[in-house]
Amino acid sequence: MSEWKQKRFWTNATAEEVAGGWTVKLDGRPVKTPAKAALTLPTAAMAEAVAAEWDAQDEVVNPLSMPFTRSANAAIDKVAVQHAEVADMLAAYGDADLLCYRADGPQALIERQASVWDPYLDWADATWGVRLQPRTGLMHESQDAAALAILSKQVHALSNFELAAFHDLVSLSGSLILGFAAAQDLHPPLTIWAASRLDETWQEEQWGEDEEAQEVAKVKEGSFLHAKAFFDVAKVT
Repeated sequence: MSEWKQKRFWTNATAEEVAGGWTVKLDGRPVKTPAKAALTLPTAAMAEAVAAEWDAQDEVVNPLSMPFTRSANAAIDKVAVQHAEVADMLAAYGDADLLCYRADGPQALIERQASVWDPYLDWADATWGVRLQPRTGLMHESQDAAALAILSKQVHALSNFELAAFHDLVSLSGSLILGFAAAQDLHPPLTIWAASRLDETWQEEQWGEDEEAQEVAKVKEGSFLHAKAFFDVAKVT
């Protein structure tokens, strides 16, 4: 039996202001989330991005071609009902941040990690007075609890929509600090993504590229860039 697929039934998708924010309507009928909640969005920019995805559908709706819609649905149906739990999970990355796990050799890799990653740790220190300490090797060593509490407070302050995007910025990069750096426009997102892949890039330089690994990395890069774009349209100014 073939899987049922939703067919396009509307002519126009429009972004419209409603009580509490913005929504998307299909020929005047408001879009609902998969959980049948109202698709109430925080900004016109997000509503316009979602409307554009609905407007771009052909005869059969392809959810994979609708990343803004899927992220908005996740923010409403998933993050909103467990905001504290999601924030706690992401804040926990600070205690095992990618930027703090350093190689013990060769010297060229040690120096590259320091030159690329240390400035991000310096930025976190200058921004919040938080100094995460690098470790050599893979054994876990807890970071300062007071520093982690400060970072956790910043995560919990994010809105449901920002947190939905921040989830991917952190989980894809493996770094709470890189997630914040992307969210706060410290560097272009591709620069930050490249910093998260420093170790993989080093291995590729030594042993050559693996085609399958490159394809996986490209998909993750696209997801990271989308998360940054979604975070940007989630910000209420």
